[in-house]
Amino acid sequence: MGLGVLEDHQLEHVPGTAPLNELGREVYNTSGVDSAMLKHDPTGQIVLVPQPSDSPNDPYNWSRWKKEKFTIAFAFSCGAVGAVGPLLSPAFVQLAAEFDVSLSTFIQGVQGGVIVAIAFGSLIWNALAVKYGKRPVYLITTLGLMVTCFWSAAAKSFGSLVAARVIQGFCMGPLEALIPASIADVWFVHERGYRSAIFNLGVLGGINLAAPITGGIIQASSWKVAFYAMGAAFGIAFIMIFFWMPETAYVRTGVVNLDTGSNNLTITHKLDASHVEAEEKNATGQPTQPPAPTEQPHSFAKEMLPYSGYINHVSLLNTMFRPFVMLASPAVLWATLLFTTCISWLVGISITLSQIFSAPPYNFSVTAVGLTNLSSFVASLLGTALAGPLIDGVVRRMSLRNGGTFEPEFRLPIMITYLLFTATGFFAWGQAAYALNPWEVPVIVGLGLINFGIQLGTTGVVSYVVDCHREKAGEAFATMNFVKNLFAFGLVNYLNNWLATQGTRNVFFTIGGLTIGVSLFTIPMYIYGKRARSWVYRHNISGKHE
Repeated sequence: MGLGVLEDHQLEHVPGTAPLNELGREVYNTSGVDSAMLKHDPTGQIVLVPQPSDSPNDPYNWSRWKKEKFTIAFAFSCGAVGAVGPLLSPAFVQLAAEFDVSLSTFIQGVQGGVIVAIAFGSLIWNALAVKYGKRPVYLITTLGLMVTCFWSAAAKSFGSLVAARVIQGFCMGPLEALIPASIADVWFVHERGYRSAIFNLGVLGGINLAAPITGGIIQASSWKVAFYAMGAAFGIAFIMIFFWMPETAYVRTGVVNLDTGSNNLTITHKLDASHVEAEEKNATGQPTQPPAPTEQPHSFAKEMLPYSGYINHVSLLNTMFRPFVMLASPAVLWATLLFTTCISWLVGISITLSQIFSAPPYNFSVTAVGLTNLSSFVASLLGTALAGPLIDGVVRRMSLRNGGTFEPEFRLPIMITYLLFTATGFFAWGQAAYALNPWEVPVIVGLGLINFGIQLGTTGVVSYVVDCHREKAGEAFATMNFVKNLFAFGLVNYLNNWLATQGTRNVFFTIGGLTIGVSLFTIPMYIYGKRARSWVYRHNISGKHE
């Protein structure tokens, strides 16, 4: 048992488990390859997982600056996607009156339509990305987001605005669902936690900053100006993606797959060691390795092509529906439950802010309601600053204590912070709003604790899923995004009435209790996670073994 993670006795190598430190050389089976031959980080202390190829075009071999530019590009783009969703939320009441529709109809059209479109867009764009690569998908959808922002600004009818928003939602899917897979394409295991935190900061930061910025713009000018500004932001995002996000889909040959379970043997069918050695070694007694092909670095012009020519010979239709099969993986099912609830609660708060703070005794203006989200943004920023040292640092320390061997379950202790901070924040928010405490209590304490916990928690969830299913991360996040957005759509149509009938304290105390309940599923996930990963591999849940 590795630090409470139960060992599996069915597989020689459970996918996800990998050596991360020199101490792991003697306790980890590297499929007949001398551990001394494995590639390490510049310090020589950390084994690189996954193992990169020798090609200069392998994204794992990109220069540090090239990788950081990639990170900056997706962080900005995710921020823009996070912002465009709740862009109109500070002025729902005024806009419903302007278009002469009821408030519920307006919210269902411009907000609910976006949420449902994201769900289906995640599935379709993921399938296209698996087959043709991620770069063309990012470019097409970012261009679509820019165009639909300008369309929304020019809309003269409610129907036209809703149509623009639905297409907008459809184009939002990739920058919500595919980025974790791109992170796995570029960064090694010991570096992913911080980059996952940046991804979460982009999305959550965009959500939290949208209302403060657009609230002031709408009150000072008009909602059309807000959409024009958003269109310009997506124009910048398109330029950054074009120059800083080359294709990351890459087929590696002649490398040891330490974390995917390739060429695995079940314990019950394991061959005699001498027979394996005889087959694996050539006449000189050395492990047989395919000759490393010499490959020239891609030119800048080739990297800038919108489509690299990558094609995966899989069925597009099967790939589109395959994400639902990933729900049979206990890790993905657990992550879907946590991810769905924590992100949906944020959506719920965003649509109730106006309802709470526009009424007495607060009587906030549109701008003031929007500014309440600044507390959430600052909390998310603090969470990001701590997420890297906490998640990646804890993983390194636990791997050292585990004899140098990394288990994906070492990502899960961070969920303690999600339970403590987020649940406490919901209780504080509900009680403060019910008792009509000064605005500083619900806004700074309540919203601050909620967003701080969610930033840390979602980073843990994203990192864990990527470590368990690196090669199927896109599919996993497509289904997580699908379920999350359908749940959020239901919440949009239900929460305001629930708040009106049950009251603020009862609603958010219930949400706090649910947060605690779903968080407790992390305990069995930590204990049985390794056996669950073995079960998924042995039953071929995530697809064909390579």
